[in-house]
Amino acid sequence: MSSQDTSVENYDIDLGKLGAKLEIARTENEANVAIVEHTLPPHTLAAPLHRHSREDEISYVLEGEMTVLAGDEIWTVPADEATVKGRNTWHTFWNASDEPLRFLEIIAPGEFSEFFEEISHVYPVEPADEEALARFEEICERYSFEADLESIPKLCEEHDLQI
Repeated sequence: MSSQDTSVENYDIDLGKLGAKLEIARTENEANVAIVEHTLPPHTLAAPLHRHSREDEISYVLEGEMTVLAGDEIWTVPADEATVKGRNTWHTFWNASDEPLRFLEIIAPGEFSEFFEEISHVYPVEPADEEALARFEEICERYSFEADLESIPKLCEEHDLQI
């Protein structure tokens, strides 16, 4: 959608085990910022390694703790703290704890918040499903989002996670 659109449908979806609920659409404010509430069960990888070139993600942890991998660095964000997952950096995150994770993702500019609803129709992508993979790649390209789907097995093995 373009920044000239006047409304965006709110959603409450699951992307595999990552819950995504659009709380504030980018069209609801002049700053073009969106807020998505995410949930993630214990010992679960949220996404493959990925990067985006047009937006920053600021994660504020409400419950549990988030482990972030960005570049070569890994850090943990406890409840009531925030972290930035910036542009052009390969990153991912997971819930390494025994408790559920719930956090707000502030996305600026906010167009990327619409990615989650679009991708929900094809994600998680099975490598053998060529049609879903092609659709996934088309959506990613439109949002200038790169995903390394091959990173999933290695991340799960190294950090004792599921997806």
